[in-house]
Amino acid sequence: MSLIEFINVQEIKDSRGDIQVFEEFKNVPFDIKRVYCLTNMQGEPKGFHAHKNLQQVAVCLSGSCSFILDNGSVREEVELKQTNQGLIIKSMIWREIKTFSENCVIMVLASEYYNEEDYIRDYNDFKIQAQKTD
Repeated sequence: MSLIEFINVQEIKDSRGDIQVFEEFKNVPFDIKRVYCLTNMQGEPKGFHAHKNLQQVAVCLSGSCSFILDNGSVREEVELKQTNQGLIIKSMIWREIKTFSENCVIMVLASEYYNEEDYIRDYNDFKIQAQKTD
């Protein structure tokens, strides 16, 4: 079973520009509680955590980057570079983000408000908890 799963983002294009549309329970599979953007990455990998409950959709609005997703037994890498494709990141998935292009902008839609208690920041702790949920 692949960890890589996408949503299709509706795009409306004309001579004036493009619009990407995100709607909860239409193309985003959860209530959207928080939206944030990653910008000005200087080449250092980011992420290195999992969430106990939070689900996310990540979209590369500009440029490109690579995501590594890991469920404790399977590890997969995918490049994000299309504005009409959102990467679904379910709960209990370790994520790492790397290989940022110069103009990379990542938007993340989250199913929950920020909660530090929801984070698993140690990979060994994540693997132990992931084994318990199998």
